[in-house]
Amino acid sequence: MTIVKSMRIERFLSLVSVLLVVAAGTLMGAGAARADQAGITWTSQTSASDNAWVSVAYGNGLFVAVAVSGSGNRVMTSPDGITWTSRTSAADNDWYSVTYGNGLFVAVAISGSGNRVMTSPDGITWTMRTSAADNDWYSVAYGNGLFVAVAVSGSGNRVMTSPDGITWTSRTSAADNTWYSVTYGNGLFVAVASTGSGNRVMTSPDGITWTSRTSAADNSWSSVTYGNGLFVAVAGTGSGNRVMTSPDGIVWTSRTSAADNRWESVTYGGGLFVAVAATGSGNRVMTSPDGIVWTSRASAADNSWTSVTYGNGVFVAIAYTGSGNRVMTSGIVGGSGTAEITVLQGLPLSATGTCEALDDKAVAYGTGLTGGWQRSWEPWVNTTIGADGQRVGGWACIRTLINRGGSAWMIAS
Repeated sequence: MTIVKSMRIERFLSLVSVLLVVAAGTLMGAGAARADQAGITWTSQTSASDNAWVSVAYGNGLFVAVAVSGSGNRVMTSPDGITWTSRTSAADNDWYSVTYGNGLFVAVAISGSGNRVMTSPDGITWTMRTSAADNDWYSVAYGNGLFVAVAVSGSGNRVMTSPDGITWTSRTSAADNTWYSVTYGNGLFVAVASTGSGNRVMTSPDGITWTSRTSAADNSWSSVTYGNGLFVAVAGTGSGNRVMTSPDGIVWTSRTSAADNRWESVTYGGGLFVAVAATGSGNRVMTSPDGIVWTSRASAADNSWTSVTYGNGVFVAIAYTGSGNRVMTSGIVGGSGTAEITVLQGLPLSATGTCEALDDKAVAYGTGLTGGWQRSWEPWVNTTIGADGQRVGGWACIRTLINRGGSAWMIAS
């Protein structure tokens, strides 16, 4: 029995795992998905209330969600995506989007008289702000020192900007389309719309001057995000092409969606694009490592999932419908002391890829070890199929030991 620091044993076991794989002749494909990878396997969580939750954001160690229904409680917060607490919204407006930037949470609404913005430094106490116009503000983002909101209504002024989230100025949109979503990446604001003829994208380097761009298709684009050098948008309509991508926000290419669901939201984190949908049977999540090839995933429930975000190693999605379970999460919650150990066992495995007759041969315990084993026993899969129909490269089962803050671990085998 050996007592070692968690990060040291992590490196050691990772090396051992690699050596075991090589020795067994097992090759894990670059595109292989691990069952415990954030974004793949989803778990239902209890929402603070059964409000119609439509947007969730992460900032300063906190997940914050906003809703379009509820009496005084149209905000809920969570430090981990699992335990949620109701918060008093600044008003019972229909809050459609929330973001975090420069130490401030900012939410925008599609209802309210002159007060369609609220802000909070901590996600708990909210203050009403005067919106630039009483447009139906659908989305807000932060980038390059500026908050930018876009709307589905208004005459030539479907954009507003603010350097501090408090004072807002109307801006001229590239077109009076129904702008559903805006994001920031690589020095550019990009917005997508559900209406418009060939121009359902607009871009701006500064949030002030906007230029129409040709969308890959005239789908109802509902959400756009940026990650790993790529803009990715998802839509609620279209035949097999409910995703489009662009390296620069200007030239867009249609991609095949995993299913023709009504995709409501897309985000990027942990090396993965994740989208959630309001329709579909058991497959209201899809993921992609590159934004191009998408794979259906089982949603925790067939709720109307409206928004997804990523923070602290966890994807969190919220829903418009569902009974007590309007949140789902994917990933392992951790903190500053979190480390993961991968233990490889039972090589080689059968060609069917099942983890047969594997015994739990190791016991883990230690100082402050509060995470324990993740016991999914799912295989790593090389997705290349050989001429005989079997997967090329073989299989390997894994399990992951999560340490949430412990200083030392004992591994006994």
